[in-house]
Amino acid sequence: MSDTSKKEEPVPLPEAEGAASENAADTALERKEILEAMMKDGSAAGAGGGGAAADAPGEKLVGSGTAADLQSAVASAKSVIEQRRAMQEAKAKGLPVVNPNELEKAHKFWDTQPVKKMSEEVVDEHGPIDEEKTPDQVRQTPYALPKGFEWVTMDVNDDAQIDEIYKLLTANYVEDDDAMFRFDYSIPFLRWALTPPGYFADWHVGVRQISNGRLRGFISGIPAVVKVYDAANIKMSEINFLCVHQKLRSKRLAPVLIKEVTRRVNLKDQWQAVYTAGVVLPKPVAQCHYWHRSINPKKLVDIGFSRLGPRMTMSRQQKLYKLPAKPHLPGLRQMQPKDVEQVHALLTKHLAQFKLYVQFEPEDVAHWVLPRPNVVDSYVVVARDGTITDFCSYYYLPSSILKHPRHKKLNAMYSYYNVATSVPLEVLMKDCLIMARDNKCDVFNCLDLLDNKKFLEPLKFGIGDGKLQYYLYNWQCPQMKPEEVGIVLL
Repeated sequence: MSDTSKKEEPVPLPEAEGAASENAADTALERKEILEAMMKDGSAAGAGGGGAAADAPGEKLVGSGTAADLQSAVASAKSVIEQRRAMQEAKAKGLPVVNPNELEKAHKFWDTQPVKKMSEEVVDEHGPIDEEKTPDQVRQTPYALPKGFEWVTMDVNDDAQIDEIYKLLTANYVEDDDAMFRFDYSIPFLRWALTPPGYFADWHVGVRQISNGRLRGFISGIPAVVKVYDAANIKMSEINFLCVHQKLRSKRLAPVLIKEVTRRVNLKDQWQAVYTAGVVLPKPVAQCHYWHRSINPKKLVDIGFSRLGPRMTMSRQQKLYKLPAKPHLPGLRQMQPKDVEQVHALLTKHLAQFKLYVQFEPEDVAHWVLPRPNVVDSYVVVARDGTITDFCSYYYLPSSILKHPRHKKLNAMYSYYNVATSVPLEVLMKDCLIMARDNKCDVFNCLDLLDNKKFLEPLKFGIGDGKLQYYLYNWQCPQMKPEEVGIVLL
């Protein structure tokens, strides 16, 4: 799952000034939280402070309740400070930052699943959360649906059925907080995403309304072999495209869809899953940020995706983001089927440095990164002796523009897998941006995972307001920094 968040153009600050501003903001927020905690305990000045007439002389503090009240308030304030410091420490280490309010928040569905609770820390534990089971212990019949709905297995190779999935996602899937943009997955993209080598047709789960036969919900799973820290060859499912029609979300179909696809995965003797979400659920193993690189700044400002910074004109903005007319690297060309073995070897060696990644086979590389028109594009750098030394790729994921009289589609491309061995990654990715521009890209999006931080600021990416949490189902391990994550989910 990707990101539709709007970009905020960064306003550069001198390092010291920026740090001072951030510290001042943190201090002000801390003071505010402490005051709120004290008021909650009835210990702040003003009416309603908790003094009692029977208090001993001298025990009562003027305008602040009793000494006991103040002691309780100080304890609450210390708790706020500790939570605040914990958040700052996690942020400094690059680990997922969770609002303290989320720690005690009840999650009606997820509290019943084999995932870590928000308040649980994982330090050294690695492995499954649930006790080991066999497919014979799995429920053999589908879960019950609300009256008037039925389960269906969607055949994504059938034109009519894949069109149904496309229409459901187009009208009801992820959109930004301001309802200005919504993902527009193409039918070729969906087929590519849902049919990797070894896929299971019955992991494409739909819910139909019996009265009219319309598709009202969908969720998918695909198989993957994943390594997490030192645990290799874990058979997992990648769960994606959870979508329920907007008018039926009160029916609580989403939890039932998750339980049903889990049941079908378990019947194949697979017990772990990896998935992403833009919301915070129990409990992220990593938290990544989206970064955006303007390719067509005029259109992006026009549709409200980005804005002009102070003292910035459109002509200066266009000049700032202008790319060279042609790629720079000699030997750069589009990837071909004959390159699969070398790219597989390059990618396998590169991914081994990360703590979470897919263990690809050559047939997986052929499926996921060989170019497909308007779906995925990849390029290799070939040395004079025929050796492939570098590789870059991106996938196409446009968004519908919901509230604009002229522009209807945002042509967004997303960084996929990139490996540079003969040149700095920044140099390789600059040529990648040029190729994306030539393919009518408006904005090039990127998560701060893998080695991506090496090129984000040098190539004028700006951080967006979107975050993507990574989750593991029925697997516990310590949390990771974004740059320790080596898996890109669509």
